[in-house]
Amino acid sequence: MHEVVIGALVTGRRVLLAHRSPNKRAYPGRWDLPGGVVETGESELEALARELNEELGVKIAASSVSHLGRVEAGPAEDPAHLSAWLVRDWQGSPANEAPEEHEEIGWFDLDDLPTLAHPLIQVALVKAMQADCG
Repeated sequence: MHEVVIGALVTGRRVLLAHRSPNKRAYPGRWDLPGGVVETGESELEALARELNEELGVKIAASSVSHLGRVEAGPAEDPAHLSAWLVRDWQGSPANEAPEEHEEIGWFDLDDLPTLAHPLIQVALVKAMQADCG
């Protein structure tokens, strides 16, 4: 089973999402949180930091990261354990550094979020963002 991490870069009421390439096997053409597979020997946080650096060109501040939740995702014949994280602080300006993975990236207001690939992660994200915004 694959171990996958995804991260929500959040500032105020906005979250950064990535529009997955239509060529992706899992959830093609959907808006979702960026991330990827945990490599052998990596912790989830190490994988999250590496993936967000590779895909967005940012360096996350580990002290600003909190866990949103875990779900099992993907097709029954090849499922993945998906772990989602909220990231409140990072260095660098997010850019689409992985156009083969994502057609585009964009900031979305809490009130205008598209339906994400994982409904339980979306619920946890919205709750965390609402708590942060008061």
